[in-house]
Amino acid sequence: MLNAALDGRQTLMEQEAGEAAEAVAKMLAANRDAFAAIGQRLRTLPPAAVVTCARGSSDHAATYAKYLVETRTGTPTASAALSIASLYDAPAVAGNRLCLAISQSGKSPDLLAAVEQQRDAGAFVVALVNAEGSPLASLADVVVPLSAGVERSVAATKSYIASLAAIAALVAAWAEDEALETALVALPHQLARAFLLDWSPAVAMFRDATNLFVLGRGYGLGAAQEAALKFKETSGLHAESFSSAEVRHGPMAIVGDAFPVLAFGGTDRAAAGVRDVADEFRARGATVLLADPENGDLPAIAGHPAIEPILMIQSFYRMASALALARGRDPDSPPHLNKVTETL
Repeated sequence: MLNAALDGRQTLMEQEAGEAAEAVAKMLAANRDAFAAIGQRLRTLPPAAVVTCARGSSDHAATYAKYLVETRTGTPTASAALSIASLYDAPAVAGNRLCLAISQSGKSPDLLAAVEQQRDAGAFVVALVNAEGSPLASLADVVVPLSAGVERSVAATKSYIASLAAIAALVAAWAEDEALETALVALPHQLARAFLLDWSPAVAMFRDATNLFVLGRGYGLGAAQEAALKFKETSGLHAESFSSAEVRHGPMAIVGDAFPVLAFGGTDRAAAGVRDVADEFRARGATVLLADPENGDLPAIAGHPAIEPILMIQSFYRMASALALARGRDPDSPPHLNKVTETL
């Protein structure tokens, strides 16, 4: 059962993931005016580029931001190499940029160094941060509190989902995208539904796995990256994430009989490519689970293409907690990891 318990209790990971719907509703309501103001600023002074600053799960949210910003506004978006500022002390070229900093704790020294570098070079800094009183918040021109509340599990869940929702809301306001704004209104209710979907076939399939691929593309690539991280972090399962296009450039050579694959589909053109690769891998004898609203092995909710990956990662989190328990691990306290990682 996905509602597995650890020492007679629900894991913190599962409990906190289940709070994502409420957290997103709170975040969207609290920041409605801030998103509108950011959107107005970005339309009045269009940035030449967007630079994202993030680590870990937050960097997977930045991948989502890249696809959403570039498809909705056409603005080139790239992830900053944080060590350029923190280790090499290299200057950033001055210019009109949006620096989008994403963090749960807002405390990592290399993140702070990179954001400060961008700010000093003239960037407009927007911080999506769960810890409002953090050092990151003090560096930003605008702070968007994620409002996810305290996460006690080492594995971030609701703060990651809140980050994705905040990115979608920011881009919707910037691009004046009414369809995306409407989809965000329904997001909290859909998250509650997604949390209850039965992904237990993945627990059975991956319980004894040692390696696997996680595939996504476009808006779903960040979800694939996040899932691969959580497999490693909570279940001690080596997982690699790939775009369904990139996996064809070498990695697919090792996919053969019984090789496990988790694929994130959807309803847009990018997801069609994921389904094609999933079918190809099945034909080779690979053991593939496709999360897809139409013909998936794992159920998913159809909706706005930019919202579907948020819903799928919500379903994934509940499964990942159960998988960790099935593999004899505590997803709340992975070995060698701390809740806040402060890299230089």
